[in-house]
Amino acid sequence: MQKRPSQGSLPSASTAEAHPYTPRAPSSYGEPPPGLRRHIYRIVFEADTPAGRRFDILLVILIVMSIIVVIIDSVPSIRGQYEATTHVLEWAFTVLFTLEYLARLICVARPARYATGFFGVIDLLSVLPTYLSLFVPGAAGFLNIRILRLLRVFRIFKLALYIEEYTRLGEALKASGRKILVFLSVVLMAVLILGTAMYVVEGPEHGYTSIPMAMYWAVVTMTTVGYGDITPGTNLGKMLASFMMLLGWGILAVPTGIVTAEMTSQHFARRLRAAEAGDRTCPACTSTGHHADAKFCKDCGVEFK
Repeated sequence: MQKRPSQGSLPSASTAEAHPYTPRAPSSYGEPPPGLRRHIYRIVFEADTPAGRRFDILLVILIVMSIIVVIIDSVPSIRGQYEATTHVLEWAFTVLFTLEYLARLICVARPARYATGFFGVIDLLSVLPTYLSLFVPGAAGFLNIRILRLLRVFRIFKLALYIEEYTRLGEALKASGRKILVFLSVVLMAVLILGTAMYVVEGPEHGYTSIPMAMYWAVVTMTTVGYGDITPGTNLGKMLASFMMLLGWGILAVPTGIVTAEMTSQHFARRLRAAEAGDRTCPACTSTGHHADAKFCKDCGVEFK
């Protein structure tokens, strides 16, 4: 049995070749035992290896291309001229994404957890409509079933799996949830009060037929959309509307500041934890245990950028 090198020593070249991957904490889907499944798992679920990075880049390109095909196929003039080409491309993308979905199910230790998770459901929805189209008759009465093909745009959500900033933004939104909820409650109170005031000032003769209708106008005005379907007719109403428009500018800036402050706080907290734990990963040999301010890998000597 090959002895594991001590913590203070550097692994030899033979050891690095025999163990190209550094053990890490398993994902929620479960890391499979060593073998072919483990190798596939490292490629499709982890991006800290050259093969994993290449797989992720290729998959993102395929996702974007498939979405472009869906968009182009919705244009009547283009669909009529290139219908056969878009049809072949769609089936090619569907087959590729199906193989990717099956590979993910096969390589994880708990495939049911992946299949019922968010990204597992998204992966299934991205390929299912194309297969359903095989069982739909071509009768005119069933043409509305083609709306199912629009579910293919769910592929865009797969991009979130490969962009770290999506996760960071989600964490910031979750941590800011209570603050944003309090802020929205204040906005709703302002909409109720100002909408009721406009109902009293303007009345049904100017389109404010009820308090809910006036609240709808208040929401449209405070978000600076301003459809123009309902407008104040009195001077007092116009002054109140002007105040609400100016108030809308400040309202839009508050949640942005809340989320930005939370993202900044989490960023510095992650850097502090990384510096204390030394959990930086080398992009070349995937060894862990490097401090955040490290310039070179302690195992292979590659310079960190």
